[in-house]
Amino acid sequence: MALPQSPLARLLKYSDVMVAVAVITIVVMMIIPLPPFLLDLFLAFNITFSLVIVMVAIYNVEPLDFSVFPSLLLMTTLFRLSLNVSSTRLILLDGYAGEVITAFGNFVVGGSPVVGFIVFVILIIIQFIVITKGAERVAEVAARFTLDAMPGKQMSIDADLNAGLISDAEARQRRKNIQREADFYGAMDGASKFVKGDAIAAIIIIVINIVGGFIIGMVQRDMSILQALQVYTLLTVGEGLVNQIPALLISTATGIVVTRAASESNLGQDISSQIFTNPRVFYIAGAMLALLGLVPGLPAVPFWLLSLVSLAVAYALQNTAKTAKESAMVEQEAKEIEEVRKPENVIALLQVDPMELEIGYSLIPLVDVSQGGDLLDRIVMIRRQCALEMGIVVPTIRIRDNIQLKPNIYVIKLRGIEITRGELLLDHYLAMNPGTAFESIPGIETVEPAFGLPALWIQERQREQAELAGYTVVDPVSVLATHLTEVIKSHAHEIIGRQEVQTLIESVKQNYPAVVDELIPGILSIGDIHRVLANLLRERVSVRDMVTILETLADYGTITKDPEILTEYVRHALARHISKQYVQGNTLTCLTLDPHLENMISTSVQRTEHGSYVTLDPSTMQLLVNSLTAELPKLTNLGFQPIVLTSPGVRLYFRKVTERVAPNLVVLSYGEIEPRVEVQALGMVKVK
Repeated sequence: MALPQSPLARLLKYSDVMVAVAVITIVVMMIIPLPPFLLDLFLAFNITFSLVIVMVAIYNVEPLDFSVFPSLLLMTTLFRLSLNVSSTRLILLDGYAGEVITAFGNFVVGGSPVVGFIVFVILIIIQFIVITKGAERVAEVAARFTLDAMPGKQMSIDADLNAGLISDAEARQRRKNIQREADFYGAMDGASKFVKGDAIAAIIIIVINIVGGFIIGMVQRDMSILQALQVYTLLTVGEGLVNQIPALLISTATGIVVTRAASESNLGQDISSQIFTNPRVFYIAGAMLALLGLVPGLPAVPFWLLSLVSLAVAYALQNTAKTAKESAMVEQEAKEIEEVRKPENVIALLQVDPMELEIGYSLIPLVDVSQGGDLLDRIVMIRRQCALEMGIVVPTIRIRDNIQLKPNIYVIKLRGIEITRGELLLDHYLAMNPGTAFESIPGIETVEPAFGLPALWIQERQREQAELAGYTVVDPVSVLATHLTEVIKSHAHEIIGRQEVQTLIESVKQNYPAVVDELIPGILSIGDIHRVLANLLRERVSVRDMVTILETLADYGTITKDPEILTEYVRHALARHISKQYVQGNTLTCLTLDPHLENMISTSVQRTEHGSYVTLDPSTMQLLVNSLTAELPKLTNLGFQPIVLTSPGVRLYFRKVTERVAPNLVVLSYGEIEPRVEVQALGMVKVK
């Protein structure tokens, strides 16, 4: 049931009609004579409405909260001018323009036309030269700077949107606010001219009224010179004061609106919070006023009275600040005690960062941008590289200094557990012999942390000599970046979790909804897909082509739910990618398996509900390992990557047998090699 609306709410429903009628009425007032009573009512309304506008300007937080002000400024100026025309008509025709104008002419200025004229001129000067001129200049500058800043603000919004800090709806709203702000200050720049023109018109109107009244009084009403000046000057000055007081209020509101800076509170709160904050200011002011009261010739009472007020304000502010500080400390202590008691704090301690990089204090310059460190930029590029090569989003890597480490040591952690560590010398370069350099150079012997190769730390002056001798020379931050990249690739199957898999699937679903809807949850779960992706990443197979992976799982997921078997199907579907990764010049150089050994492995496979495993006897396993160890140098000595090619049914199980003794060995099946690729076998692994 709808609540009944108030009369004001029902009236405001027709506000558009009311505004249209008001504009027409203002124009008609310039043509049709108004009776004195109605003129008094409109003059009082003019003063009241001007006060309302000033109060709204004071209590608004942002200029755009009063965006209708430029149009309102035009309407109030037009209304004031129509009142000028109506009052001028009554003054010149009847010598009487209502009680309001008469009261201002007699009571406000004491019945003296000279005093009234002087007060009126002073008001005009204040409004025209001080307030209106300043507001006009501020509006002009604000409009110019707002328009100049628009491109930068638009770029900032686009950057926040691309970074994911704001949504599309928020971006549209912020762009709309920027456009409204530019329109507002542009309109204020033009509307301020109305106030300026109104001040000029007021001067002209008062001169016309005095001269015209003087002529009419003497010619038509047979008044003496003094009598005509007394009557018409007082009425004209009264009319000018009645209209200039609202004009002054509107000019003040204009100045407040255009000079309003960005804030979170209204003008009164800003003034009180920014002026009445430092008691020292009022102590100094009170002391200076007391000294001025001691100067001979100056009245002591006003200065000493204000000095006491200033000192009292300073004392009150000091006590308030002290009380606020004590209250804040008590509140902070209570909050800390409450936080300690909350179970959420204990839960927060259980959170483990996916990846961490801890560094000794000597390595802090690598992270400090002010000292030229670019490690943070390198990590951004590493995450981008892993996304392109591996198809995974590497989580944010938290970097922290650890005073318990040696100064030059860094530690890479995965889910809170140390994976590896290394040592860097910031004022040295790492020189590695790729096998083609035969000239020895002096340096500090070390081991390259990413691949375990022998290397030397050399000084910067030796860099050119080492490069000419054939060494590969890299700077310390590149050593750390390479090591971090290798750790990410080696442990990608541990980094990726179900939440990351869910994110990848949602990304695919935006463009390929049919693939995802067919597979999940009818055929496989997120956990099943996660295990398949982890198996692929464990052998450094990229999962970037998620569409092919999901389509393959949808095809074979109805046949088997074994993640290892499903992984083999996916590897066959990714044959082109796998071939490209290991084939050089259309040739795959590798080792093969003896058919007898393949048959032994195939017949020894035991399948259970928890997976499959190989049950070779220990002596056969030892012979296999010895044969593999003897054959691998045929590849590595020639600079080829260690690769073993098997039949599709044996690949998985041979990989399981050898992953502990040769973790970097690449095991491929014939089904993963494109037909056009030529296989060059340099040896065969067999059991004698």
